[in-house]
Amino acid sequence: MKKITCLLALVVIVSAFKQRDLPKVLIIGDSISIGYTPFVEAHLKGKAEVFHNQGNAQHTGIGLEKIDSWLGKTTWDVIHFNWGLWDLCYRNPESLNQGNRDKKEGSQTFTPEQYGENLEKLVLRLKQTGAKLVFATTTYVPEGEVGRFENANIEYNKVALKIMKKHGVKVNNMSRYSKRIHKKHRKAGGDVHYTKIGYEWLSKPVSKIIEKQL
Repeated sequence: MKKITCLLALVVIVSAFKQRDLPKVLIIGDSISIGYTPFVEAHLKGKAEVFHNQGNAQHTGIGLEKIDSWLGKTTWDVIHFNWGLWDLCYRNPESLNQGNRDKKEGSQTFTPEQYGENLEKLVLRLKQTGAKLVFATTTYVPEGEVGRFENANIEYNKVALKIMKKHGVKVNNMSRYSKRIHKKHRKAGGDVHYTKIGYEWLSKPVSKIIEKQL
């Protein structure tokens, strides 16, 4: 009986050490990333510990304000990040749409040029961590979105890709994947969000590219 007890205790200790030794992955991003993160976590169970930044990373301005707190003191092995949907969005304080979105009377959060300036600062900060970086291109913007112009993500992705190439950052082409998935698994017409199945499908390229970096 003592031998069995000791053996079980040893298994628990070894398992605890293995858990602590797992690579740590940080996903930084908007509500789209919040939607697919649980599926990424499930896929990488036993291979890595997956975390998402606290709350919604929103736009690059919020990123610059909060990046240090999100990174904390953890030594990250891989950081998968994105900004864009909030940056290109138009908002009007008087709009009754969710999030005060209004592309007719509202103001854009950041122009492509401003987005690029902010994003480059964020990339430089992330590179300081020593983690392997993966940038996810901005996901599909459909027709009928009240605060965003259709396909506006394309222009912002062009800006982002130049920065990633300059700094040698790996790119996950979520823009391409999301457009195909959105057609079948969109939450609603004119909505940038997805159904549960849609988020599960979005998680596949994210899980795959992160796993390759581990």
